[in-house]
Amino acid sequence: MDKLAEIMNWKRQEVSLRERPVSEQELHKLAERLDFGVSFHDALAKPDELSIIAEIKRKSPSAGMIAEGASALEQSRTYYNAGADALSVLTDEKYFGGRLEDLWEVNDFLREHQRFVPTLRKDFMVHPIQILEALEAGARAILLIVRALNDEELKMLRGYADAAGMDCLYEVHELHELEKALRHEPKILGVNNRDLTRFVTDLGTTEQLFPQIPDGIIKVSESGITQPEDAWRVRDAGADAVLCGEALMKAEDPEAFIDEMKDS
Repeated sequence: MDKLAEIMNWKRQEVSLRERPVSEQELHKLAERLDFGVSFHDALAKPDELSIIAEIKRKSPSAGMIAEGASALEQSRTYYNAGADALSVLTDEKYFGGRLEDLWEVNDFLREHQRFVPTLRKDFMVHPIQILEALEAGARAILLIVRALNDEELKMLRGYADAAGMDCLYEVHELHELEKALRHEPKILGVNNRDLTRFVTDLGTTEQLFPQIPDGIIKVSESGITQPEDAWRVRDAGADAVLCGEALMKAEDPEAFIDEMKDS
């Protein structure tokens, strides 16, 4: 069994313990009551500037421990002050050391500031209850890993996200996954440079797949952004945004790192 399949099997078991019926109407009514600012999509739609999605990640199966015990609140403050356009918050505990409470803490902090920075719930989505949790915690987007979900699941989760007024970041790694994602008319499409079956990373994946993405879709390059030059490389390949986690979590000066990535 590859690593992604292992994670998805665990996630389905984990989520099954808190599943309950969730309706699109429930999500829509909740979204109407919440006071949101700019959408995740619009935060990334900057034609003359590379947008930065700064990720809060304590560990990963590929890198091991990255920042043990790191405070999501303090990291979000650092990213906010550094000028990140959006934040990605890992909420999977077993494999990434995250928790749903991190998402609550981060969004509580961001709501206190004039410049609104939207958040992505970074997790392995399998059930509408996770979308409800993300909405309650203040997230403006969810991740959909195309390889891990069938067409019916992708359609179902997209429908619930739409009802919640949330964007979906469709994540692909190979051409057939991209073709599958395009059938669902994504507004944001991320190319993960890391093969989640073997955890091998190659920025060439972005360069190979981006030309196959139609105009009008926000293109995000994910994983493997270890230095500003990597961000410049994928920008030249057509990236509207990069998602950067490990390097920013380890950076001595995240503000300088983000400034340099934007200075492409």
